[in-house]
Amino acid sequence: MIDPRNIPAITKTDEPVSQPLISPPSGVMFNRQLIIKGSLWFALITVLTVAGIFFYHNTGKTLGALSHISYPYIALCLVMLCADLMLGSWRNHIYVQKLAPAVPHWVSFKANVANMFMGAVTPAHGGAGPAQIYVYTSNGVKFVDAFAISLINMGATLIFMPLAGFAAIVLMDTSAVSGLVPAMLQYGFCFFMLFLLAFLLAFWKPVWIGVVIKKIAQVSSAIVPKRKTKLNAWAINACQSINNYQQTCSVILKQNPLLFPLSLLITTLLYLNKYCMQYVILLGLGVQASLVQVISIQVLIQFMIYFAPSPGGSGFAEVSISVLFGRIVPHALLSVFTLLQRSFLLFIPAVIGAVVVLGLLRKQASPPTP
Repeated sequence: MIDPRNIPAITKTDEPVSQPLISPPSGVMFNRQLIIKGSLWFALITVLTVAGIFFYHNTGKTLGALSHISYPYIALCLVMLCADLMLGSWRNHIYVQKLAPAVPHWVSFKANVANMFMGAVTPAHGGAGPAQIYVYTSNGVKFVDAFAISLINMGATLIFMPLAGFAAIVLMDTSAVSGLVPAMLQYGFCFFMLFLLAFLLAFWKPVWIGVVIKKIAQVSSAIVPKRKTKLNAWAINACQSINNYQQTCSVILKQNPLLFPLSLLITTLLYLNKYCMQYVILLGLGVQASLVQVISIQVLIQFMIYFAPSPGGSGFAEVSISVLFGRIVPHALLSVFTLLQRSFLLFIPAVIGAVVVLGLLRKQASPPTP
């Protein structure tokens, strides 16, 4: 194994640096058709689900209840939304400051909202990480550094979310929870633990992950002999990428041992801010509830929909909100609460991210300057 201290990719030097075999996607990063299709599915599923909740729970008082919204609380939610966006960007920028000091915080802000938009229009947040990496590499951050930052913060999320989920189950009154919710919780826990295990092994035991990848390539080659060359190339590429990721992360964390604990702290504040926002929305609707119960419910909802197979967890999120918050929110307000909750946590940040991504799409479409 190469001594991480000798990796030049993140040391301050003017000499050329070695790049990982995995590299930024060539050509068009953002597929316009994929974005349009994902956005349409996201909007369609969300509208249909919220409409379904409205008609299912409507007692004839929903529209009248809108007149009783306390707008100072809604204004406070906007402040909390700004805090959410800033915490999300700072979680990345603490690393960018060390790796690329010349890159301003504004780039990290754009990378964060682009991450949120692409996460909203792709299943299981599949496009979120690549979008963030692309914004950074487009603004002078080395790909290997942007890749490491994305995965390190993903690791912080993978550590925080299961712990928060366990705490929520302990603190929450689960007596009325039944039906689809336990199955979604099991789905969420399985995926989080699987990704956390892969993250930890890739960092501490990259050779083990490399062996698994090579075995997968060998088995796949036996099943599809025509793809043997491409599969072997993929295995070599993936193994080298894991080594580069491990080495880069090792240098980052050894040179700056306080960064990852700080990232965990910012991650905790980030999600607590998201969770408390639901409580403020309820106060704005005139609903009194236990702060602990509200946070616990939101932890489980976020946990269940994080790897949902629909764009932005649409459908799954609205149904989860209806089922879990339906015990403390009057039925006349449930569709309004669902819409406000999704707006502050996802819709508004996604719209801001869409502006950033559309700007990148325009740059891609523009002919290169000679």
